[in-house]
Amino acid sequence: MQDDPRANLEELIRKNGDDFSSLSKMLGKNPAYIQQYIRRGTPKKLDEDDRRRLAEFYGVDEEQLGAVGRSPAASKRSGKPSDGLFRIRQLQIGASAGPGSIADDGEYHEAMGFGPKWLKQLGADPKNLSLISVDGDSMDPTLCDGDDIMVDHSAAQRPLRDGIYVLRMDDVLLVKRVALGPSGKLSIRSDNPQYPDWDDVHANEVNIIGRVVWTGRRL
Repeated sequence: MQDDPRANLEELIRKNGDDFSSLSKMLGKNPAYIQQYIRRGTPKKLDEDDRRRLAEFYGVDEEQLGAVGRSPAASKRSGKPSDGLFRIRQLQIGASAGPGSIADDGEYHEAMGFGPKWLKQLGADPKNLSLISVDGDSMDPTLCDGDDIMVDHSAAQRPLRDGIYVLRMDDVLLVKRVALGPSGKLSIRSDNPQYPDWDDVHANEVNIIGRVVWTGRRL
């Protein structure tokens, strides 16, 4: 890596097969933001939060992208571990795959580290992800009691497509398979045939929390 943060960022983009526009959108900026920064020098330096997110995304030290004199405390605040992994928050709530459990507001408990390249292949922005545990067996064998699931909360802001979601119904947090019918109503199903399904559910009766994009379990 060079001393020039713009050159370093451009090299990272090239090596990882990314493009300026997609990276700008990941930061919530206009599509030309990264190109203008690298090629025109506007802005003169990256915003601190943008620099941190780019460093976490590529698994590099922020100094390579222009950070100067970062103290250990500042490094800790950034959330970037020394091992280069991106920390996904684990919430102290469980999504019920059984009869249902009352969902309190989730509080940050601890975090699990994932590689930036792996998260990139997952196709989700790390800032929109969280981990929670499955409570119950109504989604067996797909999801089992005690499994950790990664939830992409940005899916709640996009048009719904068939998949497994964490959702809230009647103050109960659930993880279920959801499909959108031709009438615009939802079908909410369990993978375990011993549990009931709900058909023709009005969308306004359901609060989508996020889409399940990954699961991990003990053997």
